[in-house]
Amino acid sequence: MRATVGDQLHVHGRTVGEQDHVGQIVEVRGQEGEPPYLVRYPDGHETLVFPGPDAVVEGGSA
Repeated sequence: MRATVGDQLHVHGRTVGEQDHVGQIVEVRGQEGEPPYLVRYPDGHETLVFPGPDAVVEGGSA
């Protein structure tokens, strides 16, 4: 997985009824676009994310 600042990280819900989470990547801490990523969610919360197989990087900022 590779990302750049401004990309969206989309984490799919793991169980039926669980909502997906989408946040903007504000910092890439790995080498050459690799994780971990500092992600800002719409409510303003920021967290360091090591994405799993349930996550997808969507290019370009919205």
